[in-house]
Amino acid sequence: MHRRLWLVAVVGVVAGSAPLAVAAAQTPAPTVTVSGVAYTQYLYQLKDTANHVNTFDLTRAYLNVTGRFSDGVATRVTADIYRQAGDGSLRYRIKYAYVAYTPVRSPLTFKLGVIHTPWLDWEEALWDYRMQGTMALERGDQIAPRSYVSSGDIGAGVDGKWGADKVNAQVALVNGENYNGGPGDQRKDVMGRVSVRVLDTDDSSRVGGLRLTGYAQIGKPTSGGTRNRFLGMLSYRTRQVTLAAQYAATKDTVTARPTPETDGSVISAYGVYRIPNSKVAVLGRVDVLDPNTSTGNNRQTRVIAGASYQLSPNLRLLADLDHVSYEGGAPSPALEAVRSQALFQVQFTF
Repeated sequence: MHRRLWLVAVVGVVAGSAPLAVAAAQTPAPTVTVSGVAYTQYLYQLKDTANHVNTFDLTRAYLNVTGRFSDGVATRVTADIYRQAGDGSLRYRIKYAYVAYTPVRSPLTFKLGVIHTPWLDWEEALWDYRMQGTMALERGDQIAPRSYVSSGDIGAGVDGKWGADKVNAQVALVNGENYNGGPGDQRKDVMGRVSVRVLDTDDSSRVGGLRLTGYAQIGKPTSGGTRNRFLGMLSYRTRQVTLAAQYAATKDTVTARPTPETDGSVISAYGVYRIPNSKVAVLGRVDVLDPNTSTGNNRQTRVIAGASYQLSPNLRLLADLDHVSYEGGAPSPALEAVRSQALFQVQFTF
């Protein structure tokens, strides 16, 4: 009798644990990966005849640690290594640090932490030459240095995609002071982007095809004021060609150190042609910034032209010219010296 009871107990334990073993076997194991990208360059100032400035530099480097876990949970932490203005040292800070959750079979992904903002991450994927420098809205005003948007901020957001990226969108509520600007105060910025592929091409990615894309940001800077951006873009991308044109309207004012409300505009157009059966591509871009449309003689125009060579999947080379002209002439000898430059740039990933 004791042996029979013992046998029944053993069989029950085994039978009960079998479903748990099957479930454990079906649960994917957590994965953690480390990757990185860096941009280095040689720069020669064509207008700086007094100093003949020519420098080698590491302009940016990012180290990414990403994790994927069961039940749709993912994480990312990105360290940003950058050149500190003033003392010229290389320093690091957190650019992204967030947790993401994608429900089963849901088109939505929810994020919390230091997250991508809706515009720049998407546009940089379309342009694909962040190694050359920042996009038009991020470069912003060269005379009174400031950016109109940032690639990261602290807050919460939702990404969505439908129909194999025929429509993709992102909405975020953030502090508005950028990933490098601290938490700010109780004021927040809400921003969103939606992109619709109206014609398919051989590029079915989130930036591929003929697309209409809109972006809006409404917010208040720390201490109060106005910080609004509205942008529309028409883009066309295949495996061989990228073409894009955008117009953005900006509105800014600050109440703590009172400044009048300023309306500005940013126009940017660019193209990339990847030569068939070759590792060579040619590119060009024009950015036109008017930081105050209510006054004249302050327009800034940047022209970029160059050629790249994809030496390997992990190594890309770029030679280009970058020239800025000012409607009223360079406002200072320092800006005149740096407004035209030749660059040899390298992007490497791992």
